[in-house]
Amino acid sequence: MLKLTDIKVTIIKKREEFLTKKILVVETNQATYGHRSEATGLWLGETTEFVLAVQAAGYQVDYVSPKGGYVPLDPRSMKYADQASIKLYQQTSFQQMALAHTLAPADVDPAAYVAIYYAGGHGVMWDFPDNQGLRQIAEDIYRHGGYISSVCHGIAGLLNLHRPDGENLLRGKQVTGFTTGEEILAGKRRIVPFLNQEAVKIRGGYFVKKRPYASFALRDGHLITGQNPFSARVVAQELLTALASAQ
Repeated sequence: MLKLTDIKVTIIKKREEFLTKKILVVETNQATYGHRSEATGLWLGETTEFVLAVQAAGYQVDYVSPKGGYVPLDPRSMKYADQASIKLYQQTSFQQMALAHTLAPADVDPAAYVAIYYAGGHGVMWDFPDNQGLRQIAEDIYRHGGYISSVCHGIAGLLNLHRPDGENLLRGKQVTGFTTGEEILAGKRRIVPFLNQEAVKIRGGYFVKKRPYASFALRDGHLITGQNPFSARVVAQELLTALASAQ
């Protein structure tokens, strides 16, 4: 028969194991709009604002990209980065791990993560949807009770994921991402390879939106999504709430 002290030790060990779990941040390697010369890449704040929030809550973060290695920044994103984001961006450790030497999918053990988070920037529309390595990681995390999250164009990484029963992950789920209206306002409607709203509907999902560029995130089960670049913090908050309830 287990003693009370043994039970307490087991609970403490389980809690320590949970707290050492990490969150995997996914970023793009795509530096241009397809074959055009116009620069794009990661929208900096979509990584920094999320990372600052989850690290403040005690979670460790790793960074992965479809090819591993270098992650280009969308130059437009720099002028929208707040002081805290710039401070993180200037840290050598962040520059090395999040921008210069991201992990490749083959380097990642899905069992080490309680959640995966797809940061956006237009570049992801070209290299997220069909990357098999990222897909396997996300599906493994989801299968073992973890959370899949994204912000803005990062929803591109969710489009071709499947549940254990073979159904598309988005079927019957309420999600959000960069809207068609926001794409028009950004002046990119005619150069993006697809529209998030249409892509979600094609896969049987329910696309939810607020007014353009309003901070907005929602959770549907183990799926958490944010609408635009100003939604990274609320995605983090939704995820932290979900993880806290799972303890």
